[in-house]
Amino acid sequence: MRQLSLATKRELIEAIGTRYQEAGRGEKKIILDEFVQVTGFHRKHAIRASKIGKPLPSGAPRSWVYDEAVISALTILWEAGDRICGKRLKQAIPILVDAMERHQHIQLHDEVRRRLFVMSPATMDRLLKPVRDVSRQGRRGSGISNTR
Repeated sequence: MRQLSLATKRELIEAIGTRYQEAGRGEKKIILDEFVQVTGFHRKHAIRASKIGKPLPSGAPRSWVYDEAVISALTILWEAGDRICGKRLKQAIPILVDAMERHQHIQLHDEVRRRLFVMSPATMDRLLKPVRDVSRQGRRGSGISNTR
């Protein structure tokens, strides 16, 4: 069997992708069988590739779930929690928010509070990465080693 060039595969995906998306279940099976035969793709890869031919909305900016208010509140809570990791911070946030609001150190809107409570530990670590990187710069040693 002869190898198809990448450009040829892309043209084929565009041509068959639209037809595949508009077809019914029985027709999709036939189109997919032909596509797999010609390209040598596995069926699942062929299905995914045929969806590439479907036009996607372009130019739409991604809406960020966590805005600056959420990130700054997270940073304050992270500092108050002695810069603990996201996994432990996730568990401590309800306690920290309650204590800091009770002592009037922080006032959070309901939406900011909700987003902090549902945020995953991995997202917390990812959002705190720039702050961590800046805070590490100040922790440099004197350059003098104690080795003899």
